[in-house]
Amino acid sequence: MAGAAALGAMVASGAVAPLEPGATADTTNFQTTETGTQAYSMPVATLDAIQSALFAKGRDGMHQLWVVAPSMLGLWGRGPTSNAEMCADCHDNNGRGAVPETPDDALSSMLVRLSVTGADAHGGPLPHPDYGGQLQHQGILGQVPAEGEAVVVWKSSTVALADGTRVDLRAPDLRFRRLAFGPIGPDTLLSLRLAPALVGLGLLEAVPEETIAALADRDPGDGIHGTMNRVWDIDAQRRVLGRFGLKANQPTLRQQIAAAFHEDLGVNSELFPYENCPPVQKACRRFPPGGRPELTPDRLDALTFYMHARAVPQRRDSADAEVVRGERLFTQINCAACHVPTLRTGAGAAAPQLANQVIHPYTDLLLHDMGAGLADGRPDFAAGPRDWRTPSLWGMGLARSVNGNGFLLHDGRARNAEEAVLWHGGEATPARDRYAALDAPARAALLRFLDSL
Repeated sequence: MAGAAALGAMVASGAVAPLEPGATADTTNFQTTETGTQAYSMPVATLDAIQSALFAKGRDGMHQLWVVAPSMLGLWGRGPTSNAEMCADCHDNNGRGAVPETPDDALSSMLVRLSVTGADAHGGPLPHPDYGGQLQHQGILGQVPAEGEAVVVWKSSTVALADGTRVDLRAPDLRFRRLAFGPIGPDTLLSLRLAPALVGLGLLEAVPEETIAALADRDPGDGIHGTMNRVWDIDAQRRVLGRFGLKANQPTLRQQIAAAFHEDLGVNSELFPYENCPPVQKACRRFPPGGRPELTPDRLDALTFYMHARAVPQRRDSADAEVVRGERLFTQINCAACHVPTLRTGAGAAAPQLANQVIHPYTDLLLHDMGAGLADGRPDFAAGPRDWRTPSLWGMGLARSVNGNGFLLHDGRARNAEEAVLWHGGEATPARDRYAALDAPARAALLRFLDSL
């Protein structure tokens, strides 16, 4: 099957369910009514005793302090260079990261990816020869120097909507200081990244590949054409579908977690057994590891299950007239072409509770060209310099109640949903322009709908 016919057949068979105005997720096992700081952290209600114990171990792992040997304050293994000391440093309450407002503010839950022109042996980004794939702003005092610091200076602009309303936008200007190994270089490909919210990841992993392929094969209009990334799976030792990361550059939750430990905390694992120490970083290369592996398989398994088994926040106010109108507008201006409201998980899920569930994540898990305004200029496997994976929208209305951070887009430039919409370009330009043409009450209804998710 091909094109729209394939998706239509999947809808007819129940593989993909159509959107119904005001619909809420019917996967009650994966809903929580929590709306406070723990809205992204509640376990699935149907976990058995063994699963509950594994969930608790994974939750503890999110808050585990990693230290440099021989400190007795936490687990050995952090470094020699790193960006954080625990997962929760960047994902407070499993929520979004914070954005620096002035050049004096450190990147506390943001990072900078680095690469140079070319590709590695598996088709992924080629790391910077002196700084690796990610700038590390922490070292080991007196023993291993930090690589340097990145700072953000915000540049403002203004756009006018059809009714004359003016909206202030901002974009980051990335700068570096205290670089330990020479200039980054003008040809280096840079990507500023904000820590995303960790919502419904196990359910997204359980969506069958054929569903995602059907979404890529359809024609939703407006010149939209989502593509699948093909990335290296370390366990499988082959290229497979990518679905995690801002450019869909990781194939599984397990590998995504191990990569974050490796790149953010400097902690090795079976998947990433060696430290981030480019040849020029002599002190880094000499520093002994805290073990091999530092992140043991049982800890990695527990963290992976914790990511799988957290409940998705339940929608709020779905019967409210303004919310219902906003949901219809969301579909009418074609936002739903990429932010697909309804998917179904498959039988081969990581946990029985995840299987064969109708879910409402508002994503197609595909890459889309988002235009020059959002381009980072940095390819990642099949993802081009202007491509980003459609982020899921479920839970976005609770972001600020979770940890105070409601920043959106890959680099946190959008301070609210309206700014995020107005930054859309490329394939999303027609939908953005339709939003800009709405009158104020219609825009308010659409934003109210997004806040209900």
